[in-house]
Amino acid sequence: MSEPKLVTRTIIGLEIHVQLNTKTKMFCGCPVRYDAPPNSCVCPVCLGHPGALPVINRRAFGYALLTGMALNCKIARHTKWDRKSYYYPDLPKNYQISQYDLPLAARGFFEIPVRGRMKRVRITRAHLEEDAGKSLHDASGYTLVDLNRAGTPLLEIVTEPDLSSADEAHTFCIELQRLVTYLGVSEGVMQKGQMRFEPNVNVAIHCDGREYHTPIAEIKNLNSFRHVRDAIAYEARRQLAAWTEDHDYQQDKRPNENRGWNAEKGITEYQRDKESAPDYRYFPDPDLVPVEVSDEMLDEIRAMLPELPIARRQRLVSEYGLSARNAETIVNHRGTADLFEKVIAAGAPADVAGKQFVNVWLKLANDRNVHVTDLGVEPEQFAELASITADGTINKTAANRLAQVMLQHAEPRAEWNLDLSGARADARSPTTSPLQLAQELGLIQVQDTVLTEAWVEQAFTANPKAVQDALGNPKRAQAAAGFLGGQVMKLSGGKADPDLVGRLIEKQLAKLRGQA
Repeated sequence: MSEPKLVTRTIIGLEIHVQLNTKTKMFCGCPVRYDAPPNSCVCPVCLGHPGALPVINRRAFGYALLTGMALNCKIARHTKWDRKSYYYPDLPKNYQISQYDLPLAARGFFEIPVRGRMKRVRITRAHLEEDAGKSLHDASGYTLVDLNRAGTPLLEIVTEPDLSSADEAHTFCIELQRLVTYLGVSEGVMQKGQMRFEPNVNVAIHCDGREYHTPIAEIKNLNSFRHVRDAIAYEARRQLAAWTEDHDYQQDKRPNENRGWNAEKGITEYQRDKESAPDYRYFPDPDLVPVEVSDEMLDEIRAMLPELPIARRQRLVSEYGLSARNAETIVNHRGTADLFEKVIAAGAPADVAGKQFVNVWLKLANDRNVHVTDLGVEPEQFAELASITADGTINKTAANRLAQVMLQHAEPRAEWNLDLSGARADARSPTTSPLQLAQELGLIQVQDTVLTEAWVEQAFTANPKAVQDALGNPKRAQAAAGFLGGQVMKLSGGKADPDLVGRLIEKQLAKLRGQA
């Protein structure tokens, strides 16, 4: 008998913890600092001392509302706080302040690009809570606890199980990180624990006319996109193998599990059976009053909602003709995207400006570990550089060099001067036109056909082997012609028009073929 045919479907829901970008903690005035000495950013409130009373962080609440709106959620007009009881050494109160039955946002959706179309993923809820501290297991034989993180504002976002592959979940996590950083509600740096992903994974198996569902495994505290994809892919394979070996490995017959991801071994590992809501003994927090969300508050938050990243990428492609890749790169940082649109408004040709932003300015910014907006170049300067490149006044090589020179003029000098009040201030060079700089540096592109023909003749005379390959060696013809073009550019000091050089080289090669 043949083996029964199995049709499987992976079912994935996500829980995402987003650390909100506030200066102080969720319910006290302690600073939120990643690099502070252990246990230095604590107080009686976040340490859970008897009698210490929490106070809501208004900015965190506003950030949560803004994110809920961006996720198309219904915003609760009345929401409250609950105590979620459990004990860990890094949770000194023995309970976490969270939200249970009245979250501040619910029933939304987030659309992500999947195989050339937009897929809608439903958002179950988004609620505020406080983070726990951090347990450190580096010391041999014992565990250290750093409570600096205890009380940090977290927004927990929970999806419906609408994702069906590790790749889809990977895309969702990337797009969600782009969203929260674009909104400014979180820095989203996973290496600092500012976004943590917890996929809930199980597998639907259709066999012999019946469908079986494996138990749900929640994979805890993943802090990279790659780990999300790899852990889900492994877990789906593991559950299918477990069911194949024992058909009783299914929901209602086996408990759901919490599992951890061992990146070194590439496997998930059992931690404990998964808790359910009754295990946490939720009850309303007696120290915190419910929040009534007014019309004025909603209007204030709604006014802060920008055009969102996916929609903006699509518009840059359709309105300005950018490639999808360049649009995605530019929109990754909201300030860079805003600056790009100011450059277009200043008269830059969009296609050239887009390429320069991605290939020139972003590289220079990354080398300095800053954003393009921090380079000190004005929109009109970006626009002029793109324009004189597009019209052939300078070539791409000269544009790259000019960009670096422009930064030297834009960046603060080492010396200082005094302003009129007597305060010390940067000395900056006056704003310089890229065209003026190109003229001063001798970078204006030569369009003289006669002069360029002379350079081509010199290059051909000095490199007979390359000419021979270009004429008679099909495998090396393209490379040889490129080499000759490079020699012409060298002879011209980089001033020749590359397009004109290419045309004249091909003309000369055609002439030589006709004489052969």
